[in-house]
Amino acid sequence: MAVDDAVRVSSADAPGQPAKWRLGGVLWLLGMPGVVAVVWALLPPLRANEALLPLPLWAVVLVSGLQTAVLLALAVAVGVWLAPRVGLRAPAVSSWLAGRPIGPALRAQSLPGVWGGVVGALWLWGLSQVVPKALQPSDPASAMPLVVKLLYGGITEELLVRWGVMTLLLWLGWRVVQRGQGPPGKALVAVAVLFSALLFALGHLPAAQSLAGVLTAPVVVFVLVGNTAFGLVAGGLYARHGLEAAILAHVLAHGLAYPLL
Repeated sequence: MAVDDAVRVSSADAPGQPAKWRLGGVLWLLGMPGVVAVVWALLPPLRANEALLPLPLWAVVLVSGLQTAVLLALAVAVGVWLAPRVGLRAPAVSSWLAGRPIGPALRAQSLPGVWGGVVGALWLWGLSQVVPKALQPSDPASAMPLVVKLLYGGITEELLVRWGVMTLLLWLGWRVVQRGQGPPGKALVAVAVLFSALLFALGHLPAAQSLAGVLTAPVVVFVLVGNTAFGLVAGGLYARHGLEAAILAHVLAHGLAYPLL
């Protein structure tokens, strides 16, 4: 998995590229509906256990939303600052902000993104056939709403994990191994994709624990394997085609799989 040489740029402020603050602002706003959606989804269980909360319900909701919004801002800032240095980018958003037609950038990412979404949906369906009993919700109505999966999973997570974490990992490897010289090698890109996919999977363990109660070996293996595999797909799309391809694949994976689960 290598960064396409044709899309390498040396600086986000190079001619024809949008200013960093504009790109960061738009990407942050793009991820905020997912933050709102996940906080909204948390309201019913929080309200049901309001007596056990250390703070008033409104304060818990506010703190939760602010925490995620700040993490999103940090991830977006990392990507905006470091992505151009290692040949990663958000080509459609950048084209729009720079006043260029976004059609070419979207067309170049659409087919890979759609294929990634189809593969992801089939993977989610396959996982649903072997999901550990401990991870099956006792009440189907308590399952995460589709809107949360689309907005938070499909967009916000990609900004946090791929745009933020994967970019940072690739930049660190590039600085240490290549001393910041030349474009990152294929091996460095592959390592960044792999480690960001693993971190993406690890990030799902707290939710699994809250659902299962105890993180047994089958639960841990299921969560890590299932999420790492898709993380590899999304990371590869980001490296080769751009952030929007990874977002499209993630959104489609949830959207196409939802009727099958």
